[in-house]
Amino acid sequence: MAASLQPDEFDLMPTLGDVPRHHARMRGDKVALSFEGRETTFAALDAQSNRASAALAAAGLKAGDRVCYFGKNSDHYFELLFAVVKIGAVMAPIGWRLSADEVAYIIDDAGAHLLFVGPECVEVGEAAAAKSESKPKIIAMEPGAHAYPVYAAWRDAHPAQDLAIPVAPSATALLLYTSGTTGRPKGVMLTSANILRSRRNLAEARMGWNEWNEGEVSYCAMPVAHIGGTGWCLVGLVNGVKNVVARDFNPMEALEVIPRERIAKMFMVPAALQFVIRMPRAREIDYSSLTHILYGASPMPVDLLRECMDVFGCGFVQQYGMTETTGTVTYLPPADHDPKGNERMRSAGLPMPGVEMAILDPEGKRLGPNEIGEIATRSAANMKGYWRKDEATAATVDGDGWLRTGDAGYIDADGYVFIQDRIKDMIISGGENVYPAEVENAVHGHPHVAEVAVIGVPDETWGEAVKAIVVPKPGVSPDAADIIAFARSRIAHFKAPRSVDFLATPLPRSASGKILRRELREPFWVGKDRRVN
Repeated sequence: MAASLQPDEFDLMPTLGDVPRHHARMRGDKVALSFEGRETTFAALDAQSNRASAALAAAGLKAGDRVCYFGKNSDHYFELLFAVVKIGAVMAPIGWRLSADEVAYIIDDAGAHLLFVGPECVEVGEAAAAKSESKPKIIAMEPGAHAYPVYAAWRDAHPAQDLAIPVAPSATALLLYTSGTTGRPKGVMLTSANILRSRRNLAEARMGWNEWNEGEVSYCAMPVAHIGGTGWCLVGLVNGVKNVVARDFNPMEALEVIPRERIAKMFMVPAALQFVIRMPRAREIDYSSLTHILYGASPMPVDLLRECMDVFGCGFVQQYGMTETTGTVTYLPPADHDPKGNERMRSAGLPMPGVEMAILDPEGKRLGPNEIGEIATRSAANMKGYWRKDEATAATVDGDGWLRTGDAGYIDADGYVFIQDRIKDMIISGGENVYPAEVENAVHGHPHVAEVAVIGVPDETWGEAVKAIVVPKPGVSPDAADIIAFARSRIAHFKAPRSVDFLATPLPRSASGKILRRELREPFWVGKDRRVN
């Protein structure tokens, strides 16, 4: 029997809390979550999330209240997420790499009543709670050298009976904070309907890469504080399959897990895939269980994509989306991935079922095919809004439901969406617009280049000049002039780098894998009143 859900099954799961309830009835003895040797069936997931719901209620939580989770990935995080939603409360996961001050800001912005902390975050979480005005009660996810209540014992002190609290699909379920690369992070309110209605549309479309067969396994290694982490594992849980949860992404661990667990599908950011294929044993691993790798969150250079296709030997699906769209809004299907390369491999693909895409100019006018402007999207997956930021919400989503992504791009005559870059990262050199991602794609194919980021730096003649920051491959002696000439052979000369700097360390990236170009730009703009010329 195929594990892929029939569209009408989604009618039985109007909220996230209904996911473990439904699968406990339909496939209760099947493993839902596997984490460091601990396996949890769907029946156990439902029962344990019921206990946690009762514990939350006993702690005084009610519908609409917020709970923060500060830690690396864990099976218990997803159990807690379902428990929170079952009582109509809101889960707000926090990136585990953040500082105490940053965590305190999110705690206070969310107004969290409880703070659940992973073992790697107890010390910082304690400091953050002390700094915060909310002063949430701390519950530790695992035992350790602390005096806080431990999650399992806290949960198991309560019965497994379902409280059966009515929860609307339109109620906020998740509060995901954006990375905050410009100013303070904003909380994105996502509802059960945002998450589940798009999955129903996919089920109706019957796209092979999205279907799950009996016995297939999903690998969840991206951080749960991001839509690519929480969202991807929810895909597997909603579809009723086993999900192997990695505490943190580790390329060596990935090479062991894929053959051992017979992983069928996984979502990875391009940087993570690159780390995996650079491992010495990468080409010795048995990847025969893999059917599809989904990738996204940052651009994937075509040369790197071809290399990944060669190593893994499975189908690849590009995913484009953002937290505000509950993840994926466009996809590039496996059929458009050609080992020889093609123009469509530079695109983000086609709109997902039920998703509309448009290109807008600064005044909101809709542009035609191949005209560059801001990418906008409209679907049931668009966020409910930014938490306590009505003005920011109104500036992002218009009265007709169109959400401005902040990404520059165009749609070709066949409906494929091409992303040039974040609008704020655009370089203006000699009056010409240059989008870093396009230049990075050109540079990345050079045989000496492992990683590349392109930024604009001050130039007295051109206003801004294009600079490439390159991390060379091990054991090579890269030459800047040769890299520039290589780029000029692939793109217009005005777009090619005028200079190349080399880094001995990896490029700085956010927890979700995005290159922090602002961090790379900053040294070149010190003392300048403006960050553009």
